[in-house]
Amino acid sequence: MKLYYKAGACSLSPHIALCEAGLPHDLESVDLKTKVMGGGGDYLAVNPKGYVPALQLDDGQVLTEGPAIVQYIADRAPEKKLAPPAGSLERYRLQEWLNYISTEIHKTFSPLFNPASSADWKEAAKALLARRIGFVSEKLGNQPYLMGEQFTVADGYLFTCLSWGQYVGVDVGQWPNLAAYLGRVAGRPGVQAALKAEGLMK
Repeated sequence: MKLYYKAGACSLSPHIALCEAGLPHDLESVDLKTKVMGGGGDYLAVNPKGYVPALQLDDGQVLTEGPAIVQYIADRAPEKKLAPPAGSLERYRLQEWLNYISTEIHKTFSPLFNPASSADWKEAAKALLARRIGFVSEKLGNQPYLMGEQFTVADGYLFTCLSWGQYVGVDVGQWPNLAAYLGRVAGRPGVQAALKAEGLMK
């Protein structure tokens, strides 16, 4: 498999999933402004949507959209328990989290990275993020991970999104349990492997 990524972007989530699953994979960086891949070539020929992540499967097919990709990865290594079994209520709980992170947290960060966003828009986004992250903090409570004792692909996605806070003035430290959670996730060997591969830690 080959993961198309940009360091530190939402593609870090499936990268973490691949490392946690122990699945062999190649990496191809993408310049999201020019749509040129690190090894040369037009990324739009791979993914016409133009954004990351995209996962090229061993048969040449390309899968896009982070929540779909991470579930695909999890199902390739069921013994790692990165996702509950398909069809179980817990699997739908996982999808519930993936959808919430995708639509309510990930997308709400977007204006904070957009240089065209007005100051008022950015402040509104920060206020909305505070409410939505506060909801996650309440639901997480003192559990190790979102689904309880077991690390899942939802944790890799949440970790990725919350890590953006340090770059855009969203202090996750105001929720002590989430700050501890980020440290816990960051300490996992699979997460560290992904971060090192993307040049995000020494």
